Amino acid sequence: MELLSIMLLSLVSLLQSNHTVNLTFVGDAMQHAPQITAAQQPDGSYDYSPCFQYLEQDISWADVAVVNLECPLGGKPYTGYPCFSAPDSYARQLRDVGFDLFLTANNHCLDRRDKGLVRTCHVLDSMGIAHIGTYPSQQQRDKVIPYIINVKGMKIAFLDYTYGTNGIPIQGNVVVDFIDRQLIAADIARARERGAHAICVNLHWGIEYTLKPVDSQRSLADWLVSQGVDLIIGGHPHVVEPMEVRHSQEYDKDVLLVYSMGNLISNQSDIDTRGGAMVKVSLKMQNGRAVIVDPRYKLFFVQKPVASGQNYVLIPESRPELLRPDSRADFDRFMRRTHELVTGHNKGVPQEK
Repeated sequence: MELLSIMLLSLVSLLQSNHTVNLTFVGDAMQHAPQITAAQQPDGSYDYSPCFQYLEQDISWADVAVVNLECPLGGKPYTGYPCFSAPDSYARQLRDVGFDLFLTANNHCLDRRDKGLVRTCHVLDSMGIAHIGTYPSQQQRDKVIPYIINVKGMKIAFLDYTYGTNGIPIQGNVVVDFIDRQLIAADIARARERGAHAICVNLHWGIEYTLKPVDSQRSLADWLVSQGVDLIIGGHPHVVEPMEVRHSQEYDKDVLLVYSMGNLISNQSDIDTRGGAMVKVSLKMQNGRAVIVDPRYKLFFVQKPVASGQNYVLIPESRPELLRPDSRADFDRFMRRTHELVTGHNKGVPQEK
């Protein structure tokens, strides 16, 4: 009987070791005023279904797809920059195309102050959308963090932190997860205590519109590697920054480091902000621990509307035939600059073929 139990446990372990968990990450999901106008329908509703249609297959490929929701769902009046408040249907469309986890710790999370933060959490909860980074109270944070998803027997912890909130202070009991090494270390320790096989730390960091990481990003990345995390995924600069696979000698494992994926979607005009990167990576169990496998990226471009009835549409680099003729020059320039100035410096993270 004991031999049979050992054999069964070995078989389960073998089967689990063959499981692959696929992850997809994208950058900043913005909602500027022209985006809100383009989505508005004659009946007053908002339709975002055209925006993500050509990326839906890539998003649904993942077991867990992660997006940074960089606009509160603060209710009417809906507003763009500098203080955002997006229609609830924006989040619903992101959910419907396949995003499983929303990150909300960013510099715009308090644009509608505490009330907007709380409403955002409640709306996401009502839609069945998992979210981390901001919380109505410390008690709610304690229930959620560390956020661990069990996929195919693999436990993956996700954490999310921001450098700041544009100087807007917390006024009541809401919680924003700020970048604080003591807090992050405690969250990582709790994730391990709760059996996480892999830990993904998401960060809103860096300097806007810079194509290379700054010293503060590099220093924090070095520290996170020393803490034994498996994935470090960044956003905020609104442009793509280099990615690398770094080997941790201390833990004898590879770590995926993505400094910035740029925008998912926005109305920004500078050529380097006109698109973003989607990062895909798989995790597999080997010798009882998770390892990263086949990290890669693909680029996409934000085609803006030019006429009434048109919406913003994300065009993958591999689908130039979807472009309007007037968008082709900007598309080509964004792709050329991003490959030459940024992803050409990647280390161990190739373009998806």
